[in-house]
Amino acid sequence: MKKNFSAAASLLTLATAVLLLSSCTQEQQNKIGRDIQNWTGTDGVLEIYAGDKLVRRFLKVDKLSTALGTDDGKPRDYRYGYGYLDENLNMQVDPGEKKVYFEFSNYSNIVFFENPH
Repeated sequence: MKKNFSAAASLLTLATAVLLLSSCTQEQQNKIGRDIQNWTGTDGVLEIYAGDKLVRRFLKVDKLSTALGTDDGKPRDYRYGYGYLDENLNMQVDPGEKKVYFEFSNYSNIVFFENPH
């Protein structure tokens, strides 16, 4: 009897979560996903290009944030974050490569992705 009750309670909880998420707008679902990802972290890679040439790479980037104005709270035209500067562009953090703060404009040629390794 206890097993059936436990399974039924788990199923009811799952069904309730699905129902609540399905009633959210796409933007709300995206925000929930970002909040979960911010909590769990991401092993992100940020690459910055000059034309078609890779010029900078940052590893172990947790998230990118949009700058907000101090007085008006409106989004600014740049983003920022923290990551390890991959000085030799070998896709790994080597001894001596330090975690740094970086900024880039919304008009920069960048690619941000989860590290596949």
